[in-house]
Amino acid sequence: MRYVMVQIPNTPPPASPAPRSVPTSADVARLAGVSRATVSYVLNNTSAVRISEPTRRRVHEAAEELGYVPHAAARTLRAGHSRMVLMPAPAVPVGPLYGQFINELQWALGRLDYTVVQHGSVGLHGDEAARAWAELRPVAVLVPGIGLGPEGVAVLKRAGARAVVTVGPARVEGAHALLMDHGSVGHCAGSHLHARGRRRIGVVVPQEPGLEAFSRPRLDGVRRALYGTDASVAELPLAFDERAAAELAARWRELGLDAVFAYNDEYAMLLMCALQDEGIRIPDDTAVVGADDLMIGRLLRPRLSTVHIELPSGRDLADLVDRAVRDPDATPEAHRVLGASVVARDSS
Repeated sequence: MRYVMVQIPNTPPPASPAPRSVPTSADVARLAGVSRATVSYVLNNTSAVRISEPTRRRVHEAAEELGYVPHAAARTLRAGHSRMVLMPAPAVPVGPLYGQFINELQWALGRLDYTVVQHGSVGLHGDEAARAWAELRPVAVLVPGIGLGPEGVAVLKRAGARAVVTVGPARVEGAHALLMDHGSVGHCAGSHLHARGRRRIGVVVPQEPGLEAFSRPRLDGVRRALYGTDASVAELPLAFDERAAAELAARWRELGLDAVFAYNDEYAMLLMCALQDEGIRIPDDTAVVGADDLMIGRLLRPRLSTVHIELPSGRDLADLVDRAVRDPDATPEAHRVLGASVVARDSS
């Protein structure tokens, strides 16, 4: 067998292209024909300086052509604080109503030149979570639910947070507060069912961890509404699961209930379908009321009665954050929110 030696030339690898330099505000200024200060005013939405619309347009077009993005860290150094508003990701299931509120809030804060960042802090709670949030040096923190204490507020402020806003049932020392009275939701539902002649009323209490801060006040609200009347209240633990709902529905006749406040519309729809599968007529045998006033409740048959919940305006909360950032030494504000009213439909 013959072998042939072939020499392969040692060809150097092709040279990689030279890295492109990162565009700067000076590059944008040259292309737009303006000063660097004007670029800064335009791209930082500074309202204190009047700049014509054609000039603003030229600056934005130049920045887009060059791919220029303002440097957040540099802006933080100039201003003495960041423009980051941190929102811990909810540790509990949130429905469409809360999601809509968050979207409106993010839009409103964006209009005020803040950047909203959601922070996942799975496994961290209370003041321990606050230390993790503080590492990011946000200018403001919006804390949903409960768990943050005065020590956690102090940790955030020492790290540079000018505004700490809690959204929950009680105030926290040192923080602004949006006080949500979930008891009023249950009170509305209980009063409505009693007025409709219902006397043996069940109240769904979700088994999902973390929902106790909302479900227990709603249960207490129903009890307050029926206190001193001839009606009784039965607590109904329920997981958000078709099998769990079917098991509860199978016991419904022995429970002897003629109405149920199902915590919210999603639980109401889950339980209502299970009850109908058991041959229980709604509302003839059992009236059903949910909460949140979701559109899908109007598509059910019978149409779902519900408690309409008026959440705070995202724009109003954004204004509160902005006021607190501008005046961090001001006395913390507290606002009672979460209006509740019954929307009576066919299911009750």
